[in-house]
Amino acid sequence: MNSTSTKNLESANLKLRGMSCASCAIRIEEAIKNVPGVAECNVNFGAEQAAIKYNPRQTSIADIQDAVEEAGYSAYSLQEQAMLIGEDDQEQAARKAESRDLICKVIVGGVISVILVIGSLPMMTGLELPFIPAWLHNPWLQLILTAPVQFWCGYGFYIHSWKAFKRHAATMDTLIALGTSAAFFYSLFATVFPNFFLNQGLMPEVYYEIAAVVVTMILLGEWFENRAKGQTSEAIRQLMGLQPRDARVIRNGQEIDVPINEVQIDDVILVRPGEKIPVDGEIISGSSTIDEAMVTGESIPVKKHPGDEVIGATINKTGSFKFKATRVGTDTVLAQIVKLVQDAQGSKAPIQRLADKVIGWFVPVVIAIAIATFVLWFTIMGNISLALITTVGVLIIACPCALGLATPTSVMVGTGQGAENGILIKGAESLELAHKIQTIVLDKTGTITQGKPTVTNYITVKGITDGAELKLLRLVAAVERNSEHPLAEAVVKYAQSQDLHLVEAQEFEAVAGSGVQGIVSDRSIQIGTQRWMSELGIKTTALQSQKDTWEAEGKTVVLIAVDDELEGIMGIADAIKPSSPAAVRALRNLDLEVVMLTGDNQKTAEAIAREVGIVRVEAEVRPDQKAAKVKELQQLGKIVAMVGDGINDAPALAQADVGIAIGTGTDVAIAASDVTLISGELQGIVTAIQLSKATINNIRQNLFFAFIYNVLGIPIAAGILFPFFGWLLNPIIGGVAMAFSSVSVITNALRLRNFKPQTLR
Repeated sequence: MNSTSTKNLESANLKLRGMSCASCAIRIEEAIKNVPGVAECNVNFGAEQAAIKYNPRQTSIADIQDAVEEAGYSAYSLQEQAMLIGEDDQEQAARKAESRDLICKVIVGGVISVILVIGSLPMMTGLELPFIPAWLHNPWLQLILTAPVQFWCGYGFYIHSWKAFKRHAATMDTLIALGTSAAFFYSLFATVFPNFFLNQGLMPEVYYEIAAVVVTMILLGEWFENRAKGQTSEAIRQLMGLQPRDARVIRNGQEIDVPINEVQIDDVILVRPGEKIPVDGEIISGSSTIDEAMVTGESIPVKKHPGDEVIGATINKTGSFKFKATRVGTDTVLAQIVKLVQDAQGSKAPIQRLADKVIGWFVPVVIAIAIATFVLWFTIMGNISLALITTVGVLIIACPCALGLATPTSVMVGTGQGAENGILIKGAESLELAHKIQTIVLDKTGTITQGKPTVTNYITVKGITDGAELKLLRLVAAVERNSEHPLAEAVVKYAQSQDLHLVEAQEFEAVAGSGVQGIVSDRSIQIGTQRWMSELGIKTTALQSQKDTWEAEGKTVVLIAVDDELEGIMGIADAIKPSSPAAVRALRNLDLEVVMLTGDNQKTAEAIAREVGIVRVEAEVRPDQKAAKVKELQQLGKIVAMVGDGINDAPALAQADVGIAIGTGTDVAIAASDVTLISGELQGIVTAIQLSKATINNIRQNLFFAFIYNVLGIPIAAGILFPFFGWLLNPIIGGVAMAFSSVSVITNALRLRNFKPQTLR
């Protein structure tokens, strides 16, 4: 890999063509990594995709494509999201064309193979079968019949083998070409020069049926594999199919239908009951309930009013409304989901590393075993037919594809299932690591709670006298409206509900984890925690009993000081999400330690924790301390997941082994995370862990099948059982087994499509 700065790196995904086995993926990966400026490359054989990070100052996509081309393959840049409605899916069209070509060759090869096998039955069984005419076993007839199968149906094997040979490499196609060619050309020699064998006391036996049947069965296996691979990316196609083709836009007072890719930001769009929402936006008039299940995974429709955001591709259920487009094209939530799923499916899980090492040496080792098999049997037995059959068997039965497909196919299906359940997993590494999590750290506001706090209590030191409480509220709200904190928003909304006119605050300052302060009408205002007030030297004993009462009820209490004197306190409550208690129970049932992390004081934090069933609480933690708290848990040897939604959670999300962002939170938190829960419900954490466990179990099954298949199959094909039991593997059976080894792995991976998340109670 090239040494290049991690700064200014760009990411790209390339769709690959021409790969026939996992060895091809290794070759392409090496070729791309050797391009100057490429910092990272993962080639996913199952997804037929390369995920690349490169420095655009040192190289370009065109340079990378040239390197792939020089390696004997082709690559094209994925259309960013491929979200152009009305255009055919290029990948699906190419896959269908490949399937048609394969099935045509399978039919031709199948018919010829049946004739050849019937004609060879007397020789294979050693029995006289009078119902089979002798002319069917005529070697010249069999030569004429086999040649089209060998050189037309098997044309691709030779082309790919030759390309690999020119690169001083060998692939699965090399094994197939060598194996079938050995059978064909040996038979050809026996047909043209039978006396050569007769003069040495040997029968000029032919094995045309082996060459024809093996080529046909491997092509049939490729056809099944091609179909199965298409199903692994079904989730992306379903996501793409969610977006409507047209939008009803109001322009110049007229309603007109325009293609979805012509919708512009700030366009006003009308949506009627039963219609899909075309792009993301904000409702400006009307109201409705909207089914967001296809994006968030939540089955209960959500009530929407003016000012609420709507997501493109969701379904309007009851009312009509108008909304202003805020995100279009590749910026929509749906497009970003598709991009994240594509990136995840193109990534490589750490568990694949062993298989990659094996694949790198696989084909050369198999060729060496085949040569040794031929030499050994011919030397020991002096029987060229036995040596030929075992050699061909070794070449035919060996299959690196099953090893190459074992992990990526499961990852593709697993990440797709995650997207269908409202869980976006950014990479295979996160998917693999999630099942090892031991401790879950939950931020409180916006994660356990709704993240929409409201002022429930408010009193002043002076009480309700001469409008003192409204005068103080006016000063407080003037300062708070400069802050982005959810508590500040609650205070401002409370003041607005009192019809107060707010003035501008001067010298505003937010003190992380403590509060805010500013100057309003020449008066110094501080709003924040009791600890901060004490640090400022402000006495806080007044209203202490009321403060304690509110905190015991689970409310956040903020103190208000004017000119260094305590003037009032506010109780602010943030309702707990209905699903939080059940989600915490489910996490504990998975033997996970659950920790709540919050900047609230200890009493408030403990009250919230009791309500949801959390035992361990880390309270009064400033934003800059959250990452340190996560690190402390990691230093105890625990694998830690952090769940949060705010800007101040981003460092902790990045520090955690697995960062899980609430999709309703900030873009910064989502960018810093490994997993995003679109719906914002904690149930998604449970589903993500269950999906990780199911995917890893599936990968282990695939790797076991792939390894055991080759570990047992190659020695049996080499004739290891022949001296003991007289058993010899017919290369035809080896061809059938090889053809369907990859299919079995993909089929097993597709079982993940039946994954159902646990219902929380």
